[in-house]
Amino acid sequence: LLITADCVPFAYANYHLELLKDRSVAIGCPKLDNIEEYIKKLTNIIKFNNITGIVVAHMEVPCCNGIVFAVEESLKRSMKSIPLKKVKITIDGRTE
Repeated sequence: LLITADCVPFAYANYHLELLKDRSVAIGCPKLDNIEEYIKKLTNIIKFNNITGIVVAHMEVPCCNGIVFAVEESLKRSMKSIPLKKVKITIDGRTE
């Protein structure tokens, strides 16, 4: 499962080839949307599906830390142990 901030595909040229390929995706904006609603939805997605790994892609800007928090909190609430990979994209479009 790929969970990504909505600005990442615009900033990261290799988004489709390196991150999205062969993954289901959930996308949102932690700055403009309700984080608690994200957590509830993601918790249910994680809890009720057979997910073998999660990648969270976010920008290096402070507001994007919200999507990382939402994923981490959803994993805790789901009570599942699933590998989590965090991919940070810089404002100039590189992975960090």
